[in-house]
Parts: sequence; C-alpha cells; structure tokens
Amino acid sequence: MTIATVVLHLHIPGCRSLKEKRSILRKLIARLRNEFNVSVAEVDKQDLHQTAQLGVAVVCNDRSFANAVLSKVVNRVEREPACYLQDYSLEFR
Repeated sequence: MTIATVVLHLHIPGCRSLKEKRSILRKLIARLRNEFNVSVAEVDKQDLHQTAQLGVAVVCNDRSFANAVLSKVVNRVEREPACYLQDYSLEFR
C-alpha cells in the first residue's frame, strides 16, 4: 500500500476577504475531488486572505500510479485561473 501526499502552496491575488478565499478554495477542492478521486483539505494559512495551503492525498497499491495522479493534480492546479501555485512538496509513505 502506498500513501502519497502533496502540499500545495497557493497565492490568491485580489482576494479581499476570508469569505472570498473560502469560495475560491471550495470550488477548487470540489473539482480536484471529482476529477481525480483524491482527498483534499486546507491544511494551513486559514486566517490569511491571499495565501492558502492545500493537502492532497491518494492511497493505492502502486507508487507510480500515485505519482501520476498527484502530478495531474499539480498540473490542474497550475492551470487554475483564480490562484497561482507558488510551490509544492510531494511525499510517499
């Protein structure tokens, strides 16, 4: 069994309130869950308006499959018009 996680560091320009930030993140999280069947949660920076940190996890029996899924997640987030991916870190267990 392989557990793979990626932590995404996001910048949300022009976001003026936490309510606006939550709206943007809620849509992004729903898209990632639906498209890739992964677990997604905001794991840090909840009190900052223009910064977010999302954790994405996938559990499977093949490390290469987990790597492929999380690579697609990162590519999808990079194409997201509402936010910019500043950095990410990938980990396997």
